Amino acid sequence: MKVLLVKVSALGDVVHALPVLAWLKSADSAMEIDWLVESRFALLLEGHPLLRRIVCLDTKGWRKQGAGQAFRGFLEVIRQLRRARYDLVLDLQGNSKSGLFTLLSGAPVRYGFARDSVREWPNLLSTNRKVVPAESDFHITDRYLAVSKAAFPSGREIRTAGPLPVNAGAAAAVTARLAEAGLTAGPLVILHYGTTWVTKLWPLSHWQELVGRLISEKGLRPVLTWGSESELAAVRAIQEANDSRCLIWPRGNFKELIALLARADLVVGGDTGPVHIAAAVGTSTVSIFRVTDANRNAPRGEGHMSLSARMECSPCQRKSCDLDQECGQSVTVAAVNAAIEKLFGEILS
Repeated sequence: MKVLLVKVSALGDVVHALPVLAWLKSADSAMEIDWLVESRFALLLEGHPLLRRIVCLDTKGWRKQGAGQAFRGFLEVIRQLRRARYDLVLDLQGNSKSGLFTLLSGAPVRYGFARDSVREWPNLLSTNRKVVPAESDFHITDRYLAVSKAAFPSGREIRTAGPLPVNAGAAAAVTARLAEAGLTAGPLVILHYGTTWVTKLWPLSHWQELVGRLISEKGLRPVLTWGSESELAAVRAIQEANDSRCLIWPRGNFKELIALLARADLVVGGDTGPVHIAAAVGTSTVSIFRVTDANRNAPRGEGHMSLSARMECSPCQRKSCDLDQECGQSVTVAAVNAAIEKLFGEILS
């Protein structure tokens, strides 16, 4: 059987959908699974042993090149999908764009979310099997699995995260770079300041204080990761506030990031892709949630702890707010440090 998985973005959501692969393969080990995804996230999935092929969209690049190129790119992807002759499509995105590719794939059976669960109502026109997640399927991964279980009820392998393989070449490069930096002995802690929304950010001053405590109280040399110029400026400020006693990791590709996060003993960050990747490769995490819901998005299971803003209005899903500063301050450095100490006790015991 040939199955197309449609989950095109964003980084964290693509990672949250990874357990679907294990479920599908446990239902039918001979199943051929392809994944339709935006090209900027394709490297995350490249070489995954449970995938046959990755089909890439480049909607952002197409738009930059004009309407003509966008139309040609769209047609080429549709041709690829129709040539594959899929037996079934699982649309886990639930918006108009994913629905269009789901409908035009030519697959006779197309699963997706029912009316109360889709992001955009036109998606309902593209699917002919509509799934209503149970009330217990509140976490985003469970919602994706609900669609998968409806299509393939004989699956057996239920994962809360992953699997996500680590590229051997990238792992070797990360090991060499850590050795050059003198970070081969002792626990490795990765801190990721950035997120996609300003209202998801933990205050910079809190990060500076937390790093100082990790250095002075635990004798650690934390590693700071970043993904944009604004994030680089922030991690430089964290480093400067701590007399350069922490290391800023050079920005690499997804394969190197995955390898670094897999090598770490603990990853600390907000509701952001690197935290979810860390969970998918089996690394412990401490995650900080403000405007999004930890019960829906945070890594689960042993080795993971999440902290949420102590505001009556949280989680609000707002990208701007007059109470932004108060909300950020409500998650204290002491609380995050206590979560780190608890997990460190488990990691090092």
